[in-house]
Amino acid sequence: MSSGSSGPSGDRPQSPAPGDPADAGALADLIEAVRRYRDAEGSMRGTSRDSMHLGKTDMTALRLMLRAGRTGTPLSAAALARQLEISSAATTVLVDRLEKSGHAERRRSATDRRAIEIWPTATTDDEVRSTMGVLHERMMGVAAALPARDCATIHRFLLQLGAAMSGMTAADGAVQALPRQNA
Repeated sequence: MSSGSSGPSGDRPQSPAPGDPADAGALADLIEAVRRYRDAEGSMRGTSRDSMHLGKTDMTALRLMLRAGRTGTPLSAAALARQLEISSAATTVLVDRLEKSGHAERRRSATDRRAIEIWPTATTDDEVRSTMGVLHERMMGVAAALPARDCATIHRFLLQLGAAMSGMTAADGAVQALPRQNA
């Protein structure tokens, strides 16, 4: 397939790559592979949300709470609101909903009894591990099969790609600024 042809989805890049024109096809294939991964990940996250009966923001909030719990850094409602980029009122509704569904709980801080922390329940931690455990094992298997040099290159590529995407604005030609995807 030449670099000017369309792939199965019809959205392969049409412009020639910088440098060697022979690399245009390889670059188009790389971007197509990123798109396929993104689509597969989005589908998997949707399936996980559906199995837990949670919305996108709810699942993102749980992921942030689980990460905070693993690092021993509790989340306040204000910190959760900042990370989710939602209002404090929306955060209150979100935490209320997660509490009602048994996914989160409010606790008084052990260091400042006036402060309230938001924590995932043990049941939620178990549920996320059972839902995501197999996926995590598969991802680690794929990554472990790569030579260290390839891992370093892919790591650098993904960091730079993420930085390029998070910096997009409508003025750059993007439809909208891309929201931070935490889910």
